[in-house]
Amino acid sequence: MLAALGAYGLWGLLPIFFRLLHHVDPVEIVTQRILWSLLLILTLLALRNGIGPMIAVLRDRRLLLALAGSAVMIAINWLVYVWAVNDGHVVATSLGYFLNPLVNVALGVLVLKERLRRGQMLAIGFAAVGVAILAASAITTLWISLTLAFSFAFYALIRKMTPVAPMTGLGVETLLLAPLAVAYLVWEASRGPIGFGQDMSITALLIIAGVVTTVPLVLFATAARSLPMATLGVLQYLAPTLQFICGVVLFGETLSLGQMLSFGLIWVGLILFATDSVKAARRNRVVTA
Repeated sequence: MLAALGAYGLWGLLPIFFRLLHHVDPVEIVTQRILWSLLLILTLLALRNGIGPMIAVLRDRRLLLALAGSAVMIAINWLVYVWAVNDGHVVATSLGYFLNPLVNVALGVLVLKERLRRGQMLAIGFAAVGVAILAASAITTLWISLTLAFSFAFYALIRKMTPVAPMTGLGVETLLLAPLAVAYLVWEASRGPIGFGQDMSITALLIIAGVVTTVPLVLFATAARSLPMATLGVLQYLAPTLQFICGVVLFGETLSLGQMLSFGLIWVGLILFATDSVKAARRNRVVTA
């Protein structure tokens, strides 16, 4: 439970961290995030004798192709998220992660042919109405929310269908993205000064970006091994709730009437979804017993 709270709490407070880097090019932030994450992940894998399984995945063309797809999805997610936070759209990012669980359910139905329970159908209905209202009232930022929700949902879908351990998969993903990250940094440095190396505090923050990327994932992997999925499903709303609070309270973002109504409907949908998940988990435990 502590690991899960730590993971979702850190994810929820990321806007505060990335705001400290608001004057650094968002693409550079993401490239630095990739490279320093790779260094930390390789270190952790080496300590856990995980380099061998990672090499085995790299030799498997089918697994490598799947992880290349998930790497593209997570790179899009990171880039849009960092840009949106530093451009003053934290509330829009929080909406994206509120929507993400419901998009996951929809993809499960369309791709994995899973069947929806009545409570899930009702939850998605409320969220769909909320998104429609948001589309009419905040069309300029809707693309941020939908890109974050769908990119992370497709990332989760690919990882679910790819039989690779979480840390090993993340290592392969960052390794695949590393050449592009290095190429971009070299190109950017040829055009002028980059953020890294210009100032000690900025350089330190860019290095720490790898830590704030990897540590929550390690905590989440730890929690996922022990906690029921229903519990994780409820706790995951902590992250976008904290992001929402950061946007409104700390960064002074204002909400239109349409946005407030949209958020209200989506939160109703999430409450219904979480309640249905908990009830389903309890029924399953009773049946199993």
